[in-house]
Amino acid sequence: MQPIRKRYFPALAEFVRSGKETSLYKASELGVEMGGIHPEDVIAIHEECMQDIVANVDSDEAIRLYNRSFIFLIELMVSFRFQSGPVQDAEQRFTEMREMLFHSNRSFEMVKNKYENVLQHMDSGIALFDSEGILSFINVKMADLLDIPRKTLIGCNLRELLLHQQLTISTKRIILRLYREMFLRRSRYFEFQDKDGKHLLVTVTYGDQLDGDFLFSVKDVSDFKMIEQTALQNDKLAMLGRISAAIAHEIRNPLTSIRGFIQLLRPLLLQLGKEEYARIILAEIDRANDIIYEFLNSSKPSAPMKRAFSMNKLIQEVVLLTESEALMRNCQIQVESYEDDTDVMVSIDVKQIKQVILNVMKNSLDAIEAREEGRRGRIDVVTRSDGQYAEITLKDNGKGMDRATMSRLFDPFFTTKEAGTGLGLSVSYKIVRNHGGSIRVDSTEGSGTSFIIYLPLAE
Repeated sequence: MQPIRKRYFPALAEFVRSGKETSLYKASELGVEMGGIHPEDVIAIHEECMQDIVANVDSDEAIRLYNRSFIFLIELMVSFRFQSGPVQDAEQRFTEMREMLFHSNRSFEMVKNKYENVLQHMDSGIALFDSEGILSFINVKMADLLDIPRKTLIGCNLRELLLHQQLTISTKRIILRLYREMFLRRSRYFEFQDKDGKHLLVTVTYGDQLDGDFLFSVKDVSDFKMIEQTALQNDKLAMLGRISAAIAHEIRNPLTSIRGFIQLLRPLLLQLGKEEYARIILAEIDRANDIIYEFLNSSKPSAPMKRAFSMNKLIQEVVLLTESEALMRNCQIQVESYEDDTDVMVSIDVKQIKQVILNVMKNSLDAIEAREEGRRGRIDVVTRSDGQYAEITLKDNGKGMDRATMSRLFDPFFTTKEAGTGLGLSVSYKIVRNHGGSIRVDSTEGSGTSFIIYLPLAE
């Protein structure tokens, strides 16, 4: 049987891939040559060859190849039954052929169902439109993304899909954007954010690759975007560190000299009635020194000196440092713990983590001050532990942020304040990362902002 298989495989592969009728002559020839082989062995050879052919192709392609293979098998079996064995009546011959093809078709259905089952349970949404724009297949994930039952979608065209009563307005807008990008501009990839803030990547395979069909896949790439943003943020901080280390000291030295000479000239300026000039120059030099100090800090926190420290004590000390300023700004600070009076110990560099929390507190106070008048400010400090990390949440009722601001919040030099340097949060981000923790932010315009800081527990 091995020599037969060696001839069967290339003949079958040529036909299922090309679909040319000339390839069927080889099926007839093989049918004559296989006259002495049992019919079940013929089917077994066919199935074995098909499994090899579809082993490295996509599921949709596999189903198409299996469909074609039955034409080849029918041609072969007709020749096989009429050229082999003792003469039998025609009715018995066709009965046997029908039974063998039925068994083969059942095998095909099992393979087809297996591939469909794989498609249905993929973590990517899949939708297949035919050349007429009719939705012919959609898997469970895609139906979940649209939030519509699958059975009501099959057979819809794009217009009917957009008019679907259960489709939300935001989803309709996204579909129209996809249509503009992928059909009018012929883009193969399109990325967007849904209403929950998830990053979704849409990929389309055009009709010239799928016999006129259009295949859409949607995948949640939020985790990849987070990794990408973390890598980009680390690159920015590394660049900032190199810049600050290279120039900060060189700038501070001449500023110190200038400040000294201005102080020497101050009595002379006082006699001329220009003491205000000296005051302004000294104030600006001090401001420049503060900026350079933050530059230096941005490159320093690379190796924290960790020790076990009480999380409750850390929060108490920070609140004591900010309470008076909060009262002056008509703001209340409320501390809440979910640890049932258990003293949770964290492994931190106390000075650095204090700097982080103070930075966030200061930003919260500024956001509260910038909100609409008439509401009293409030900052809730909530602490809890999950057994591996301590979680510190600082939630304010300030003016909040839009998504564009949130996406750049930890970028060096990015600030929304007139007198801000844009370095405080980028430094805080680096400090927390160097501690093996993480920091994330959640905000809604007009409703406030929450910063969540995760720090490793002490062993």
